[in-house]
This record gives sequence, structure tokens and C-alpha cells, in this order.
Amino acid sequence: MDHSIYPYTIPTADELPAPIPKGGEKLPLAEDPGYRGFQKLSPRLLPQDMRPRERLIAQGPGALEDQELLAILLNTGIQGKNVSILARELLERLDQDKGIPSIKELCQLTGLGETKASAIAAMLEFGRRRWGPSGTRIKHPSDIFNTVRHYADRRQERFICLSLNGAHELLAVRIVTLGLVNRTIVHPREVFADPILDRASAIGVAHNHPSGQLKPSIEDGEITAQLVNAAKILGLRFLDHVIFTATGYFSYREEGLLKG
Repeated sequence: MDHSIYPYTIPTADELPAPIPKGGEKLPLAEDPGYRGFQKLSPRLLPQDMRPRERLIAQGPGALEDQELLAILLNTGIQGKNVSILARELLERLDQDKGIPSIKELCQLTGLGETKASAIAAMLEFGRRRWGPSGTRIKHPSDIFNTVRHYADRRQERFICLSLNGAHELLAVRIVTLGLVNRTIVHPREVFADPILDRASAIGVAHNHPSGQLKPSIEDGEITAQLVNAAKILGLRFLDHVIFTATGYFSYREEGLLKG
């Protein structure tokens, strides 16, 4: 594949990107099935080099899955629910929210009191203020992949929409729908509702394949066509539909399946 030009051309582009490989580094959970034990076991029952805190110290936070990071923040679980399970339930709850949930909403999760909920809410707000997606430019399918790849380990499909301005800078990243183990159902009105409120000029979409297979389904092609047509009607640029797993991605535009 020739990467000598941007797949996502913008009028103001005056630089050329270095060749970007398709895919990227494997996520730890994808490389070693042994890490899957973390999702159910208390961290103290795992070998020391597989415990989240020890791995963060040795490898840095980028090596950890979202669930592991939350487990470190939560620190402890409750009787009958260890911190790994609590972190997984919290992650599933956060995936359902388009914004930062309130303290009251977080406390509805069994095992989260006001102290833990306040710490999580503060962490989310600080991250939003300090390193929010705004300003990140999407130039290539791998940029979409790198933006959403932390969802690759989810056991259900997530359909994700990226709102962008005219320079293809990120305005927001949202989960539109949560699907089943091997499929998700999404309607164009759900995809475009928030980008319209964002006053976006373009969007990109992505969804994970929990099966680990990157081949798009017939349904994937159908929804892509629907979104392309809807974007034209709304006057928005449809950049791409990226299907991804922990180890790589499939881009409709990169494969020549999108025009314009």
C-alpha cells in the first residue's frame, strides 16, 4: 500500500507522513492469553510479574489494559467482588456513557462508595482537561486505530464515532452502541446525532471484532454504505470505517472501498 499521500486529504496539508505500518504493536492481553486470568482473579493471586501495579512500574502505563488501570485506581474490592471484577464492571459502565458520569451514577455500581467514585470522577475530569482528544489530527487509518485500539479487548462489539473539524482534528470520540459478541446494530441517526451537535465537518467510525477476525461482514458493508449516503445528505465528509482487533485493523478507505 502506497502511503506517500494522506488517505484523508485536507486542503491545508503541507507535509507528508512517514510510512505507517498497518496495525501496530500487540496489546499485552492479545499476546499472552495468561493475562486473561486477570479479568477474574484478584491481582494478588496472579504471578508478581503479571500484577497490574508491578507491570505498570516495570513497563509503563501504556502496557496495561483499561481494566488494569482502573483496578490500580480502585485499589481494593469488596467482600464477594475482588478489585478485578469491580474494575471490569466499572469499565463496562463507563463504556455506556458518552460523558463523565456523576458521583451518584457511579455509586449505583455495587462496590463503589463516594470515596472511590469521587476519585474516578476526578481522574476522568483531569484527563479530559489535560489530554482530551481535541486537537489530535486524523491523517491516516492508523490514527483512527490508535485512537480506539484500547477497546480491542472488549467482549462485545463497540461501534465508535469520531467527530472532526474541517482540519480533521478530533472534537470528540464516543461509543454509539454496544452490540453482541459478534455483531452490533447501529442506525445512521444514532451515529450522526452527536457530530451534528459538535458542529463537525467530518466523521470517522470504527468497531472492534471480538472474534479477532478483521474480515468485514456483509452487514459491515451495508452500514458503511448507509453512513456514506447519510453523510452526503448532511454535508459531512465520511473519512473511513475501520474494523479493528488487538493486533491490527481493516480500513475501507485504505482498501479502496470508499471514494471521495
